[in-house]
Amino acid sequence: MARIGVEQSLSNVKDALMEKGYNVVDLKNEEDAKNCDMAVISGQDKDVMGIADVVTENSVINAQGVSAEEVCDMVSERVQ
Repeated sequence: MARIGVEQSLSNVKDALMEKGYNVVDLKNEEDAKNCDMAVISGQDKDVMGIADVVTENSVINAQGVSAEEVCDMVSERVQ
C-alpha cells in the first residue's frame, strides 16, 4: 500500500485515508515528504510568489477547498 504523507492540520483527511487502509504519516518536515509516495497539503502555506523548493518528485495533492472524501478519491486515482 502507498505511503501517504499528510500535513498535521488535516486530521480529518488522515483519518479518512487510514480508514481506507493507506499507510499514513504526518508531514512535519521536508524529510518526511521524501519518504512518502504522495503528499497531501493544506495549501495554506502555499508560496505567494509562486516560488517553492521542490522537496519531492512524487505526487502532491492540495486539499484546500475539498472534502476528506474527495482527497481520498484523488489519492486512489493517483495510486493506481
